[in-house]
Formats: sequence, structure tokens, C-alpha cells
Amino acid sequence: PHLPAGIPIVSATKGLNNRTGLTISQTLKSVLGNKNPIVVLSGPNLAVEVANGVPTATVAASEDESTAHMVQSIFMCPTLRVYTNTDVLGVELAGALKNVIAIGAGISDGLGYGDNTKAALLTRGLAEITRLGLRLGARESTFRGLAGIGDLMVTCASPLSRNHRLGIGLGEGRQVDDILKELGQVAEGIPSTQAAYHLSKEHHIPMPISEAVYNVLFNGKRPAEAVVELMTREPKEEVW
Repeated sequence: PHLPAGIPIVSATKGLNNRTGLTISQTLKSVLGNKNPIVVLSGPNLAVEVANGVPTATVAASEDESTAHMVQSIFMCPTLRVYTNTDVLGVELAGALKNVIAIGAGISDGLGYGDNTKAALLTRGLAEITRLGLRLGARESTFRGLAGIGDLMVTCASPLSRNHRLGIGLGEGRQVDDILKELGQVAEGIPSTQAAYHLSKEHHIPMPISEAVYNVLFNGKRPAEAVVELMTREPKEEVW
């Protein structure tokens, strides 16, 4: 009742509901209806770097192009370049699911593996994120952009990434609760891993990396064992 109709809502939150699989904007619509246009801001945007004025690019995604352009004009400045996109679903899925792959990349680092391993995780991780996104109705091009591969790269590599740091701790053999206590912040990748796992099963989309992360987080799978299982799956052609 306190939000007049027509007032845009800008969401900078990344994640999926681990019970429903809904994105943030879908959840907002389920509560507020369609009276307020929603714009999603997402991309390779580490908050500390944005706050410190590090040159950054992001995406303003909305089904209403005029609203996306309005938000673009508001946020554009010499240190923040904003691109628009109408594929809200793709932008949100990419922003949420990259956290799952970031946990996997952190596990790889915690186990002491090298750049070859991380490159494989990022590339094949992007492939399975894209597969699920396409099945749910997103556009492939979104996953090749800032909200997709851009956000994936920074989240899987930066020491500022909470999900990457969570993965490192798991790879080192530590318990989730202890790692989260040390982080002192939420790791969105945990509920997103649950959502990704259930969505992949519901829609029959193979997501082996996400499933491996799920098994480590929720089924007590040893990280090194999960890697062996990934590497020894049935041989196949490289397809997306």
C-alpha cells in the first residue's frame, strides 16, 4: 500500500528461491503484482570496487525498455557504464547460477589445483548455466555478456567473492558453518545451488558441476571425490 503504481523497482539482489526456484523479480511480482516495472541491475560488480570508483560495467534489465533506459541514465557516470537488456530472466539466472560455479572454482583452489582446472570449470560451468537458461526461456546472448561470462569470471577469481571463498574453505576440508561464521556474510550460492539442482532435475538438464557442488554442500561428498567423479564421467562431444 505504500508503493504507488508505476513506480519502478530496481533490484540489485542475485539469487534464486531455494524452495520455488523463482528469481528475485519473479518473487517480487508474486507479491506486488504487475503494477510496478522492475529493473534488475547485474554484472561483474564487486560492491567494494564500485564504491571505490573502479571503472565498472553493468546491465540494467527490464521487460519495459523505457524504464531500463531511465535507470541507465540515472546510474551512468564516468566510473559506471550501464547497458540495457530486455532479457530479465537470463540476466537473473546468470547472476544467481554463477555463484554455484564460483563455489566449485573455490573448491578447486582449496584443493590446490591449477589454472587448467579453473578454466575447465568456468567454461563447462557456463555451458550448463546456458543450457538451463535456454530451457527456461532466456536468450543465449545474455550468457555471453556482462551478466553471464563477465560476472562468472570475476566471481570465480576474486578474493572479494564470498562464494569463491566458501569454496576454498570446502576444498581445504572445513565445515560450511565454520566458513560462513568467518565470512560474516551470506553466501548466496548455497540456496542457489539447491535451486539449480532441483531445476535441473525438473527440466531434465544435465548440470554435472552444479550437481557436484550440491553433493558437497548437502550430501557430505568429499570435494576430491566429487572432482574424480566429474573427470571420469562417460566421454562425450563438447556441446553446449
